[in-house]
Amino acid sequence: MAEYTEASRTPGKKPMKLKLAVVFEQTPNNYSAYPPDLPGCISTGVDWDGINQAIREAISLHIESMLEDGQTLPEGRMSLDEAMSYHCQNLAEFRDALTEFSHDDSTLSTTVEMVEVEVALQPA
Repeated sequence: MAEYTEASRTPGKKPMKLKLAVVFEQTPNNYSAYPPDLPGCISTGVDWDGINQAIREAISLHIESMLEDGQTLPEGRMSLDEAMSYHCQNLAEFRDALTEFSHDDSTLSTTVEMVEVEVALQPA
């Protein structure tokens, strides 16, 4: 299971911090980001600061929701290299779709970073 440390200031909730690899992409119009370890968790933003804040909030809410629903968090966490490899595998399919719609993907820029988020848990 992932390592957690206390860090929250949310009253009545047990705090934890979690580090996850996150894939960030810059497109001609905005930024998007997702952590491959949390399928379905994705966010967009108009600039770099916006996407950094938005993905942290999305991860926090996603994890809180998973735990409230009785789901367990992923056992392993991807390294930066694993996250980039995962992304590149999926990018081939995405590029095929862009070609179908005559979109030039040469302006896509991808970065993978470790992101630390704070999650407030319900007390046990």
